[in-house]
Amino acid sequence: MLQIYNTLSKEKAPFVPLNEGKIKMYVCGITVYDFCHIGHARVMVAFDVITRYLRSQGWDVDYVRNITDVDDKIIKRAAENGESPEQLTQRMIAAMHEDEAKLSVLRPSQEPRATAHIDDIIALVATLIEKGFAYPASNGDVYYRVEKFASYGKLTNKNIDELRSGARVGVEAAKESPLDFVLWKAAKEGEVSWDSPWGKGRPGWHIECSAMSKCCLGDTFDIHGGGPDLPFPHHENEIAQSEAANGCTYVNTWMHAGPVRVNSEKMSKSLGNFFTIRDVLEKYNAEVVRFFLARVHYRTYIDYSEDSLKEARVMLERFYQALRGVEINDTVIENDFDARFVEAMDDDFNTPKAISVLFELVNELNKASREGTPDAGMLAAQLKRLGGILGLLQQDPAAFLKGEDKEGELSSDEIEALIQQRAEAKKAKNFAESDRIRDELSAQGVILKDTREGTTWFRES
Repeated sequence: MLQIYNTLSKEKAPFVPLNEGKIKMYVCGITVYDFCHIGHARVMVAFDVITRYLRSQGWDVDYVRNITDVDDKIIKRAAENGESPEQLTQRMIAAMHEDEAKLSVLRPSQEPRATAHIDDIIALVATLIEKGFAYPASNGDVYYRVEKFASYGKLTNKNIDELRSGARVGVEAAKESPLDFVLWKAAKEGEVSWDSPWGKGRPGWHIECSAMSKCCLGDTFDIHGGGPDLPFPHHENEIAQSEAANGCTYVNTWMHAGPVRVNSEKMSKSLGNFFTIRDVLEKYNAEVVRFFLARVHYRTYIDYSEDSLKEARVMLERFYQALRGVEINDTVIENDFDARFVEAMDDDFNTPKAISVLFELVNELNKASREGTPDAGMLAAQLKRLGGILGLLQQDPAAFLKGEDKEGELSSDEIEALIQQRAEAKKAKNFAESDRIRDELSAQGVILKDTREGTTWFRES
């Protein structure tokens, strides 16, 4: 039975959906003011793997991932660029979709944008005011009364008294309490804004997700996910807003992906160790990056380094080497690999254990290939199918192993030309020249394999 670790309860528990066979899942998406970084990729891939697996087991998954397209950072960056916020967000959304496609991340079922839900946001704020959980302030903002929500802090075990004692007093004179957070922000001169009962303004960040999730999935849904920096205050505030307004449980299961560190340090622009997805994909094959992200349990931190990417490349090559030259046979073979893979994934989506099962399957495939048994084609089909659940192993093995042409390396055309010269040398019985070309290619990291059908090649990691 599927078990999921719940951030709220701090333990794994059997997953019981609100509606049999259906899963309603909301994951906090990107604030689109810049290109997506490797931390974003980690969350994207983690919940893509989760969604793919659930669907492979017959679940009907309604996967909602929002886009924050109005925000202080967006307004500031657009002004710096001399463009409108809409122009900036449209460019960044297009870039995000390009990055996702390269990483084989499927598009969510629904992708709501905050600016398309302004009416829903205003209605939710009005409900909170009516119920006494929010108040319009003298500065034109609307704030949430944190201390009125008795269970505030339950997701992250925050104590309201400790929060109060640690809060900065007098940060905003219009607030009743320094703990209160903004739901609706009064517009400043020249800023994008919308009409509301409290004057022109725009939504605060936290209220956007409460409104969009309610609109897309209802008052209560099964799973809410996000990155490691979101439990406090963002998700804590979402719970306070939604449960106060709707009078019911907001989310049954909370899931959070682990952080990405760079050479064991926190990733930040100030440390000079900040990498966008585009930076990474300029150096590494996209499937290698996806494998690197997927092979670590989604709740565990990932250490990004040159060595860890190279290791991922070597591991992925083992799969494609096993698949290369094997004729796929879709006849189902009887073994326990499927059951063990499912057992691993049912244990809170344990991808490291699932991938270890795939490596055992590779060993069986290699053995069958060496012995020339008909099981090889069936095992190869099983490997591709199970790998596909993780969004992996769907490329042509020979194409993957040849790799992408990179600056400073022999191009594919140059390699093919040298292989042809070697073939002509062998035909002329000039074996010294044939060996010289093989050695030249080997020195460049190109490995040749001679078969009856001709010579194939791949790049060594």
